Amino acid sequence: MHHLQHFNTSGHPQKNVVDFSIINLDTVFWSVLMAVLAGFLMYRAARAVQPGVPNRFVGAVESLIEFVHEQARSIVKGDLTYIAPLALVSFVWIFLMNSMDFIPLDLLPKAWEYFHHASGRDPHDAYLRVVPTADLNATLAMSIVVLFASIYYGIKIKGGGGFVHELFSAPFGAKWFLAPFNFLLQLIEYAAKTVSLGMRLFGNMFAGELVFMLIAMLGATATWWGFGMHFVAGLGWAIFHILIVALQAFIFMMLTLVYIGQAHEHH
Repeated sequence: MHHLQHFNTSGHPQKNVVDFSIINLDTVFWSVLMAVLAGFLMYRAARAVQPGVPNRFVGAVESLIEFVHEQARSIVKGDLTYIAPLALVSFVWIFLMNSMDFIPLDLLPKAWEYFHHASGRDPHDAYLRVVPTADLNATLAMSIVVLFASIYYGIKIKGGGGFVHELFSAPFGAKWFLAPFNFLLQLIEYAAKTVSLGMRLFGNMFAGELVFMLIAMLGATATWWGFGMHFVAGLGWAIFHILIVALQAFIFMMLTLVYIGQAHEHH
């Protein structure tokens, strides 16, 4: 259970308490660090742009930007000034956060334990989780941002009156006796899209993290077959996990575009 606990503000990292005032500090730290890294990489690419043939790094970033812009243009029928950058940020940021799963399982937690011990605190309380997207709080927070973005564009495109009218008239029709059912179904749809968007990313990354933990336990058997299976299984899962890391970032980006695109449509 040591690798399944967050370092948080409760003062009791070892306890699983339901309290919305508790902040998982490890999730906040690593997600912010990956955001800074993403911004730094984009900044370096922008500064490196010059006439002529771009280098490999700039070429890769330009290809990614063009790919995301094409996806946004094919899905969202409207101004992409802020929507395409939002999709690009979600893909790059989530990809980097997911990639934290490739760091050896005990490397950062052990370093955190040594820091606790050097500072005079109990190293056994030095819980640390380094994959922000394996924390439901982080993934639901991102999906709530997408929810607010879709509501914002719904109001911007259709106007306040048009947006409210659609809430009570779609999908069954603009009859007064159908208004409560339309509104209830719209609320359920918004809630389902938000929860599923966050849960999908969390579920895949948390499951991948658990598999890495189970594989790491093979090496703890201190036997030749344990070490051998640890290496073979760990290598195989790490290679396969590259696809999962990129795919989950892509799916989140595409669903973000789909939900914002739906906000542009009139029913």
